[in-house]
Amino acid sequence: MQITGTHFNYYLICHRKLWLFANGIQMEHTSDAVYEGKLIHETSYDRRSDKYREIEMDGIKIDYFEPRSRIIHEIKKSDKRSEAHRWQLKYYLYVLEQNGVEECTGLLEYPRLHKTEEVLLTIPDRDTIREMITEIKTIINNEVCPPKLPKSKCKNCSYFDFCHSGEE
Repeated sequence: MQITGTHFNYYLICHRKLWLFANGIQMEHTSDAVYEGKLIHETSYDRRSDKYREIEMDGIKIDYFEPRSRIIHEIKKSDKRSEAHRWQLKYYLYVLEQNGVEECTGLLEYPRLHKTEEVLLTIPDRDTIREMITEIKTIINNEVCPPKLPKSKCKNCSYFDFCHSGEE
C-alpha cells in the first residue's frame, strides 16, 4: 500500500482514524467540514489553476505546484491541526525529493485566516518521516483497530458518529 498525504495527516491526528481509512472505512464523504474544505480549495485562488497545476505522484496529491520556483502550495481550511498540516507538506516535499525533484519549498495557505506559512524539509525531518512511514505501516497492517480518542478531541471528525454512536 502506498502511503498518501491523507495517511500521513491522519497518523498525526488519530491512529484509529488512520486505521479505519486505510482499511476501507471512509467517512469523509459524509462530512460537512471536508466538503467545506474542498470548496475553499476550489474557490480561494481562482486564477491559480491557470498558472500552476495539481500534481499526483506516488500516492500524494499536491494542491498546486510552481515548477519554476519549486513551490508546493497546500491549502487548508483552518490552522487548528497545523502540526499535522506541516508534516503532511514535509511528506510531499520528501516524496518529490525521492522522485528527483529537489530543493522545493512548501507553503501552507489558510485563505480564511489570510495566513501563509513556509515549510522546509530538513535532514532530521527526513529521518523522522522514514520512522513515521514505518509506524504508519505498522498501524495500518495491525489486525486490531486502535482505541478511540476522548470525545472532546473528536468533535469535528468525519468518523465521530462511527466511533462514538450509542454513547451519552
